[in-house]
Amino acid sequence: MPAALHDHRLELHQLLPALVEQKLITADVAHRLSTTPSSLHPLECIASEGLCLETLSQWLARHVGQPYLRIDPLKIDVATVVPLMSHAFAQRHAILAVAVDAQTVTVASAQPHVSGWEAGLAQVLKRSIKRVVANPKDIQRCIGEFYRLAQSVSGADQKVALAGNFELLNLGASEQEPDANDAHIVNIVDWLLQYAFGQRASDIHIEPCRDQGRVRFRIDGLLHDVYQFPPQVTMAVVSRLKSLGRMNVAQKRKPQDGRVKTKSPEGVEVELRLSTLPTAFGEKLVMRIFDPQVLIKAFDQLGLSVEDQQRWHAMTRQANGIILVTGPTGSGKTSTLYTTLKQLATREVNLCTVEDPIEMIEPTFNQMQVQHNIDLTFASGIRALLRQDPDIIMIGEIRDQETAEMAIQAALTGHLVLSTLHTNDAPSAVSRLQELGIAHYLIKATLIGVMAQRLVRLLCPHCKRAVNTQEPVHEATGCGECRDSGYKGRAGLYEIMVMDETLKALITPGVDVQALRRASLGQGMRSLRMAGIDKMNAGLTTLAEVLRVTPGDSETNDWVVAP
Repeated sequence: MPAALHDHRLELHQLLPALVEQKLITADVAHRLSTTPSSLHPLECIASEGLCLETLSQWLARHVGQPYLRIDPLKIDVATVVPLMSHAFAQRHAILAVAVDAQTVTVASAQPHVSGWEAGLAQVLKRSIKRVVANPKDIQRCIGEFYRLAQSVSGADQKVALAGNFELLNLGASEQEPDANDAHIVNIVDWLLQYAFGQRASDIHIEPCRDQGRVRFRIDGLLHDVYQFPPQVTMAVVSRLKSLGRMNVAQKRKPQDGRVKTKSPEGVEVELRLSTLPTAFGEKLVMRIFDPQVLIKAFDQLGLSVEDQQRWHAMTRQANGIILVTGPTGSGKTSTLYTTLKQLATREVNLCTVEDPIEMIEPTFNQMQVQHNIDLTFASGIRALLRQDPDIIMIGEIRDQETAEMAIQAALTGHLVLSTLHTNDAPSAVSRLQELGIAHYLIKATLIGVMAQRLVRLLCPHCKRAVNTQEPVHEATGCGECRDSGYKGRAGLYEIMVMDETLKALITPGVDVQALRRASLGQGMRSLRMAGIDKMNAGLTTLAEVLRVTPGDSETNDWVVAP
C-alpha cells in the first residue's frame, strides 16, 4: 500500500465510490450520505442506510487488504489482554487487543490507515503487532465493557486485600455485607448477568479454584470459559448473588438454593435459580437461567413433529391417569411440561403443581414449593393438593416410593397427573416405577403414556454445508455467527410411547423392557435416534450430534454402521 495512504483516518467520500462500484449501495444513497454531516465512523454512517455493519466491516478488510475478525467476547481472554494497554490509549486510538502470545499481539481496529500507535505499543510490549479489521461498534462496546469490568475486579481485589486478611469473607454476615454490596462487586455481578443474557447462556457457573476463580457459561449445552477472578473477588461475587437470592450469606458449609428475578437488556423479566455447593476452595455457585419465552412456545418450536404432537395431545386430553416425561438433567423436560400445562390451564380447570424448586412463576397455575425443613415433601404436597379439588396435577419429579405411590393414587382417584422421571428411554419408565415399589397392575391401570426426550444442537443456518447434492445431509463448518462451532440453538428429540391394550398386556411383575420397546415401535413409536435421523435428513443437525445425545437402538444400528 502506498505510504501516502498511511496515518490518515477513513473518510466517507473515499469509501463511497468503491461501494457504488461494487453495487453495495446505490448512487442516490451515496449522494445522500455525502451531503449529510455526521461524527460517526464512516461504516456506521453507511450502515444507517439499512446495511449490515458486520458485512461492511468485512468489505473494508478486503478493500484495504487486512485480515477481518468478528469479535466474539467468549473467545477473548479479557483478563490477559486488558493489561496490555491503558484504557485511555485504547479509547484514544479506538483499538482493542484481542489475542496475545509470546511473539505477537493481535489488535483490532476500524481505522486501517492509522498506524502511528503501532511502533510505541510494540516497543512497550516487546512483541510484534498483528492488525485485524473489526466492527467499529463492537470495538467501542468491548473497550467500555472490558475495561470497566477489569477496573471493578481490580478495585474489589484491592479493597479485600486492604481489609487485612484472606479470611475476611469467611466471617459473619455483618462483616461480609460491605464487600458483597461494594460498588465494584455490584458492577461485576450486573455485567455477568447482562453478558449471560446477551450470549444466550442457559447456566452460569462460578467456580472457586486454588489460584483463580473461574466463570463459565453453558451455551447450547456446552460450557465456555468466560473470565477468571481473584479468589477474594470470586467469594465476594458469590456472596452478592447469595444476598440477592435471599440465601444465608454466612452459611458456607451447607448447600443452599435461592432464586432471583431480574430483567434482560430488552426489558423481559428473567427467572434465575441459584444453587451453592461447598468445595475444597470455597463455595461454587450455579445459576440456571429460565427463558420466559418457554411459556409461550408452540410445540413445533420445541421440535415436536406433527405426528408426535398428535400422539402427545391424545395423551394429555385424557381426564385421568398419569403421563411421564423422562430424560437426563438438561434435556428440556421442564420446557415440555410448562408448554403443555400452559395449554391445559384453561378457566374451566384447576391446575396445581408441586415443584422443587418452582422453575418458573406462571399466574395460570397454582404452584407449591417443596420445603423439606418443614416436612413439606412431594408426597405430603400431593396429599394436600388432593384436598384442593384439582383437575390436573403436575409433580416436579418422582424420586421415591412415597411420591410414586401418591402420584398413582391421584391418578386412580380421577386426576390427570404429569410428572418427570430419570430414565434413558420411554419403555424404561415402566421398570423404574416397579423399582420404586409400584405394583404392575397399578401401572397398567393408570399409565397413559411416556415421553422420553433429548436436546440436539441445530446446525447454524449461516454456514451449514450440504455433504453432496443428492442427499439432504449437511455438515457443521463454523462461522462467526456460531463461534466456529457449526451449531446454533437446540431442539428436542422425542420418543412417545402411548399405552394401549397390547402394551399393557406386557406389563408384568418382571417386565421385559426390550419386549415392551419392540411392541411400542411396532405400534408407531419413533425412537430417539430415529427422531434424530429425521432431523438430520431435514438438514437441521448432523449424524455426529444425533449419536452424541441419543441412546443406541437396534432399529437404527444397521443403518448407522453402513458405509
